[in-house]
Amino acid sequence: MKRRWIRGTVIALGCVAAVSLLATLGINAHVKTVGGRHILTQQEATTLTDVDCVVVLGCLVREDGTPSDMLRDRLKRGVALYKEGAAPKLLMSGDHGRQEYNEVETMKAYAVGEGVPSEDVFMDHAGFSTYETMYRAREIFGAKKVLVVTQEYHLYRALYIAERLGLEAWGVASDYETYYGQTKRDVREVLARVKDCFLSHFQPQPTFLGEAIPVSGNGDVTND
Repeated sequence: MKRRWIRGTVIALGCVAAVSLLATLGINAHVKTVGGRHILTQQEATTLTDVDCVVVLGCLVREDGTPSDMLRDRLKRGVALYKEGAAPKLLMSGDHGRQEYNEVETMKAYAVGEGVPSEDVFMDHAGFSTYETMYRAREIFGAKKVLVVTQEYHLYRALYIAERLGLEAWGVASDYETYYGQTKRDVREVLARVKDCFLSHFQPQPTFLGEAIPVSGNGDVTND
């Protein structure tokens, strides 16, 4: 009797695991399919019209205040799109949840250092996640049509979220090289796509909202 119970439990757990795996893979494929429809080359992106801003997604900033390789490449692509006239403004969105860690200040400094006027660079200090960045781009910065810049593996999810939130979003990948540890990131991204699929369905408010800061205005109002 005990052996039969153990066997039944193992079979039930195996079925649950199999169903969970299939659901995870199915949602992952769905997010990639939907997001992938809106990925463009840099040249294609410059032919779009009425784009409100280029949204550059934040990433690790080193202890010395310099951008990591992945963030540097996102900034490089974002600035290139701005200079080619793809959008009149840049929206740097990242983590500034602690005084000693400020992704967006580093991001803006890079763009200004590359010749972008300071007033054309907005900072979203509360872009703590991809979902929160897209939600705040719509609600706080008043964006309706955006170009999103990040590495390709991340771009599918960002564009999926944006579409679910009602933004007209297109994306340009910023993969100028192969990054160390990418296999681990690819695995984690599958779970992140599942999580954000559900978030995009239920659409909870982000950690912070606040007063509107139209991206059509002067980006210096977002300076520290």
